[in-house]
Amino acid sequence: MQIDLHVHDADVLTLDGEGVGRRGRGLAVHQGRVLAVLDDDDLPAGVTARRRAGCGGATVVPGLGDAHMAWFGQTLGEIDLSRATTLDEVYDAVAARAAELPADAFVVGAGYDDVVLGGSPHHAVLDRAAGGRPVRLQHRSGHVCAGSSEALRRAGILDASGRRGPVPVPEGGKVVLDDDGVPTGVVEEAAQPLIADLLRPFAQDDVVDALDRASRVYAAQGLTHVTECGIAGGFMGRTPHELAAYQEARERGVLRQRVVVMPVDAVLHAVPGGDGVSLDLGVRTGFGDDDLRLGPMKIFFDGALSSRTAAMAAPFVDRDHAGYFQDDPDHMHVMVVGAHLAGWTVAAHAIGDRAVAAALDAFADAQVRLPRPEVRHRIEHAGVVTDAEVRRFAALGVTPVPQARFLPEIGDSMVAAVGEERADLLYRHASFLRAGVRVPSSSDRPCVADGHPLRTMQAMVERRSSSGRLIGPDERVDAVTALRSLTVDTAWVAGDEDRRGTLAPGMLADLVVLGDDVTRVAPERIGATEVVATLRGGEPTHGASTLGLG
Repeated sequence: MQIDLHVHDADVLTLDGEGVGRRGRGLAVHQGRVLAVLDDDDLPAGVTARRRAGCGGATVVPGLGDAHMAWFGQTLGEIDLSRATTLDEVYDAVAARAAELPADAFVVGAGYDDVVLGGSPHHAVLDRAAGGRPVRLQHRSGHVCAGSSEALRRAGILDASGRRGPVPVPEGGKVVLDDDGVPTGVVEEAAQPLIADLLRPFAQDDVVDALDRASRVYAAQGLTHVTECGIAGGFMGRTPHELAAYQEARERGVLRQRVVVMPVDAVLHAVPGGDGVSLDLGVRTGFGDDDLRLGPMKIFFDGALSSRTAAMAAPFVDRDHAGYFQDDPDHMHVMVVGAHLAGWTVAAHAIGDRAVAAALDAFADAQVRLPRPEVRHRIEHAGVVTDAEVRRFAALGVTPVPQARFLPEIGDSMVAAVGEERADLLYRHASFLRAGVRVPSSSDRPCVADGHPLRTMQAMVERRSSSGRLIGPDERVDAVTALRSLTVDTAWVAGDEDRRGTLAPGMLADLVVLGDDVTRVAPERIGATEVVATLRGGEPTHGASTLGLG
């Protein structure tokens, strides 16, 4: 018998069963799946391999998972403001990019943080920096943006005299005004499309190119699976035809990861003559295949901590408000129930404890209306969760998807927002595990954080802010648990545990070759571990020549 690939001279962590699972020396791969885990470097008698991948003793683990793709890919071509520490640095970066563009071109950037900068970019100063060009800058949270006067005028936010324009503010959004009632240029949450729609819809080829750029980065970081959390509408969607761009990227061979896409609730419709909601043609969660599939419906309940727009039960310590919902709470409740009744899995974006409670209420009502005990509803972020709500997650079978990577990036800012008394409630992990709840992880890039999955893993283990502060010491997990969060648990929450997430026989041969055993190195070294190679279905997406497959 001849198999497709023999992975040898490796330290294989299969992750099936408990802990790291079985440790092997190699893998036999055929037709894109693991045929056998090998105890030594030799294939069984009578078996040969068409190709051999020598790992030089490196560690092999299942492929890693993360979130967001097209959005991240587009930011790679925008001004990177994530390192700016003053507003002047932001304006200088805008001026430098504007100088390279035609006189009427949009200047686009992402990643600024008003807490770090000591304020937000003002439209009048952006005018001077960009030479009158329209400007749109995305806050690092993704939930706020700032625009120049020209962008505000085109959006109807400013009128010709420089006063508040005629456009109404969508429910769940905000146009920030100064003391004189004049827009500052900052637009929040559901009002962001007022400016974003000046750029959208993006051409399909542009979205495919963005997917290609993102996919290359992800492959180099060990990612074999991505969940795209919000397509086709809202403030994150690139185009109403976004799924077609993913299909084209797949056909062109530039989609190097398996992708599950979440449509936002705004693109769904009521089911005629019945309960629930649906996409056109009646497709719902599960439509597709192992490479590209329709996932949960995404419903945004609130904003973010870094932008102080999350819906909190008590006011932010450093603000005079408690955030807000992105839509009428009753409508969001109805959408969750309707999606559940129509057979969807739901992913509710809820960060503040008030939003988390509202999302759990909706899930509870949905299960009363139509019991679906097998469904894996999820709450993206679950940023501030009380002990009582941890127990409700467990009772309802709802899965949290927190972002430990936020802690080293903006942990100090989040503590400043919620206060010392609530700091231990931030992005919990171990408490959920103790309650019997699985915890798949993601970085939520390009929002807030550098999304390298191994740095996310390190953050789960260390839970330290950039200042070195330990946030929620009782929420730390060991390295094996953190690795399983990025592999086994990301597969499980997508309903793929019988196909990926481990390297047991019969599973998809999605794997990563690492320069060190990340379950044994010092925690501070995890994030710097080299990704030697990445394979999806036994085919290299990164590092082929290193394994002798180039």
